[in-house]
Amino acid sequence: MDTNQQHLFIDFEFTMPESKGNPKGFYPEIIEVGLVLVVNQEIRERFSSFVKPTQFPTLTERCKNFLTIQQEQVDDGISFAELINQMLQYETQTSSTIITWGNMDMKVLKHSCQKNNLVFPFQGKQIDLSMEYKRFFGDQNQTGLWKAVQEYGKEGTGKHHCALDDALTTYNIFKLVENDKRYLSKPAPTTIGDRIDFSKVLNKFAL
Repeated sequence: MDTNQQHLFIDFEFTMPESKGNPKGFYPEIIEVGLVLVVNQEIRERFSSFVKPTQFPTLTERCKNFLTIQQEQVDDGISFAELINQMLQYETQTSSTIITWGNMDMKVLKHSCQKNNLVFPFQGKQIDLSMEYKRFFGDQNQTGLWKAVQEYGKEGTGKHHCALDDALTTYNIFKLVENDKRYLSKPAPTTIGDRIDFSKVLNKFAL
């Protein structure tokens, strides 16, 4: 991880339809945010909150069952506009490198900004760590977040599909992959055979 660089690890949980076409015109909205700010390889801030959806404020039974998020929790959450203001705070001094697991987080954020006539909060580079992981290990298919950390012989932080826990798990995988990249980029140590041409030595003694 580069020094003097700011990284923002983000995970969102979204609303889910009950079934295809139900409710009509459905699109996913953010209902929970987990955010980990890392500067110079140190966690500087953690932020977690539920978020009130604007277009489809009532959670479906499928969504509540899958995410174990209750209606009262999102009703008491921050507004989407407050979420954008919170994320804009991290762009005041230096652009953050935004890191997510998968591309849905930024897609849903951008779409929701358009629907709510709000500015997209990030100007910096955006990295889909799941694709970095796929390319690094040569996998044919994208790997799920918690499966990826388990392939490293580790366990995810906290509970899967809890936004802050997933953001922390994404950060942990990022550190593991970066360490592997540095290890592979180091040249192999020089051996005595590399320093001495033994054919010349043997020819000298053969004379």
